[in-house]
Amino acid sequence: MPTKSAATSKAPAKTAKAAPKAAATKASTKATKAAAKEAPEPKAAPKTASPKVNVSTAIVPPDYQPTDKEKYMNPVMLEYFRQKLLRQKNDLLKESSETLSQLQTEGGMQEPDIADRATAETDLGVELRTRDRYRKLLSKIDSALRRVEDGSYGFCEETGEPIGIARLEARPVATLSIEAQERHERVEKTQRDDV
Repeated sequence: MPTKSAATSKAPAKTAKAAPKAAATKASTKATKAAAKEAPEPKAAPKTASPKVNVSTAIVPPDYQPTDKEKYMNPVMLEYFRQKLLRQKNDLLKESSETLSQLQTEGGMQEPDIADRATAETDLGVELRTRDRYRKLLSKIDSALRRVEDGSYGFCEETGEPIGIARLEARPVATLSIEAQERHERVEKTQRDDV
């Protein structure tokens, strides 16, 4: 039968084991706080942006079309554009996987005629350039989806003004209003002309 002193001698051992864990947790907490102080502040969303909204709870009617009459970037409109971006992303990924499987089945350039081989290489070059454009578009779609989630989607990155429904319908990944985009293109053209 264990004595009372044996039972109490085990308790300090447990406390002694817990002490290093507590010290490690305390040090980890201090390091986390220090890192948080050193980290730069995240870029704030434009003042006109909607607050963060859980758009996945919004239900978009099948015949829904955003209009200027409704509140700009309300939850239903955000969900509409989120779904549009996801459909576009899925279509691009499907086309890319089809291209990849086609390249794997065809293998290398096995055309016996040099003119046929040149045509095949040209076609392949065009296809690969198209896929590269799709890759860049996919990163823009991912960025737009992040903006939908943080509530800044649909607002110009430069001015904070609404981009506009018609522009977003035509180009859902747009980050600038038409006016800001025109200014950007004028500056770009001026710089290109100077060179």
